[in-house]
Amino acid sequence: MPVVVKKDGRRETFDPGKVVTGIMTACEKRPVSMEAIETVKDALIQDIQSRWDREVPSSYIGERVMDALHKLDPVAYVRFASVYRDFKDVSEFMNEIKGLRRTKKK
Repeated sequence: MPVVVKKDGRRETFDPGKVVTGIMTACEKRPVSMEAIETVKDALIQDIQSRWDREVPSSYIGERVMDALHKLDPVAYVRFASVYRDFKDVSEFMNEIKGLRRTKKK
């Protein structure tokens, strides 16, 4: 597995457990099965291995998880996005929800 390059430049070994923990936190009290979470994790690992040789930006991982959650459960998606994108105020949160609604209508 490639090494994960964090936003601040640090490098860490890729830990699938962190991905699962983040997804589980976003999906807490949501109708998302552990099987679905494992499927997201497995697809992410496969994607990373096929696209990245030595290093993968943490931003790539975060965006792929958000894409998967967007399809899996909209509430989990917004929860994950609020932490991942580090919303500073309610307006940023509302803008994300409005974007989700526009996407759902299409």
